[in-house]
Amino acid sequence: MTNLKQSTPSDVAFVPPQINSLEDTGLSSLWLQDLVLKVLYFRGSITGFKLAEEIALPMAGVTDQLLAALKLEKYIEVKSAQGGLGEGAYTYSITGAGILRAREALDRSQYAGQAPVPFEVYNEAIRRQKSGRITVTTRTMRQILSQLVISEATFQRLGPALNSGTSIFLYGPPGNGKTSVARAFGNLVLSQTMYIPFALYLDGQVIKLYDATSHRLVSDSDGDDAASPSGNIRTARRDPRWVKIHRPFIVVGGELTLEGLDLVFDDTHKYYEAPFQVKANGGILLIDDFGRQQVRPRDLLNRWIVPLENRVDFLRLHTGRKVEVPFDVLVVFATNLPPRDLVDEAFLRRLRHKIEIGDPSYEEYREIFRRVANDKKIEYSDQGLAYLLQEWYVKHNRKLRASHPRDLCDQILDISHYLSVPPAMTREMIDRAAQAYFVEI
Repeated sequence: MTNLKQSTPSDVAFVPPQINSLEDTGLSSLWLQDLVLKVLYFRGSITGFKLAEEIALPMAGVTDQLLAALKLEKYIEVKSAQGGLGEGAYTYSITGAGILRAREALDRSQYAGQAPVPFEVYNEAIRRQKSGRITVTTRTMRQILSQLVISEATFQRLGPALNSGTSIFLYGPPGNGKTSVARAFGNLVLSQTMYIPFALYLDGQVIKLYDATSHRLVSDSDGDDAASPSGNIRTARRDPRWVKIHRPFIVVGGELTLEGLDLVFDDTHKYYEAPFQVKANGGILLIDDFGRQQVRPRDLLNRWIVPLENRVDFLRLHTGRKVEVPFDVLVVFATNLPPRDLVDEAFLRRLRHKIEIGDPSYEEYREIFRRVANDKKIEYSDQGLAYLLQEWYVKHNRKLRASHPRDLCDQILDISHYLSVPPAMTREMIDRAAQAYFVEI
């Protein structure tokens, strides 16, 4: 990843405030007591300190108050104690009465993890962190796209599109780097940081937000968050229900459905999973292979009209209630299909930037081949490239593609390893590589 780390407003605009009392959580004490009982129900017994880590709340002033209330009602009991280390070192277990109450709570929701953050608190945090994005310049764009060979005309259109923070429609023949361009944008976004909560609380329901496969934690050396041996997060002097991450870059492809863009309710466990665009808030959502989803492109774009124009989205609970959430996402649509086959002009107008990533010129193709050959330790030859272009492109009326040099070089490596000869762009090697790679359609 290109090193573009710099100080931005996102580093200081929002830090989750420290929790000193149950009131600071924004959650009812009864709901939090149920959360504690569910954790104890599944774990059997646990120390106070470990419990505080499991529910991501401070021991002093919060978890200890929950434990005291549950002990008073005889829902839990102290199983063992270590003198001199305080209540956090005590081992707690659930009683028969506690089991009954835990089962009642589990009938409503089986969520038993980090305490959630009120939905409105999350919305405000996203708005406050919106201003932290980097505004790119020509120099920045040269850095993040340094590994790609792109025409100057296309290059000059990409920077303003990235700065818009709204929507980009990348189209053109397959194999010319649309996904690579989007991933380069992602590398820039990943150089910035923000805070998100593990989960959200809305009308008594829990929405899981943090996703280890979609979000990258800021390492110990980059910030104040670090993974504990149990995989949870240790924090200092702030609300531990939040985690510091690199701004997200999330990729979805053919698996995307309309249902995946709304709150997904788990009927078994009785809590929600946040949709892709909410997990991508503050970053980039790449819809790769747009047009090849199971849902019609027009239906998919209809779903994006309000978020893209108004920068807010509306999510629906299974109860029927709709809630508003900020839409601070740069959506990148990448497709190999002709735009006219996907949507009409009215829909395309709603997408801010439309950029064609076309076939490389002969000179651009040569530069790509030279770079790839050097990276793969293949002896580059202008004469060999000229032979390849004449025999396998011009004579076959074949289009140049930016991905061909990489694939042909891989073929050369495979053949040279089999023949036990040095990899080089000889005519024999080029013919064997091209015969194995190209198919007449």
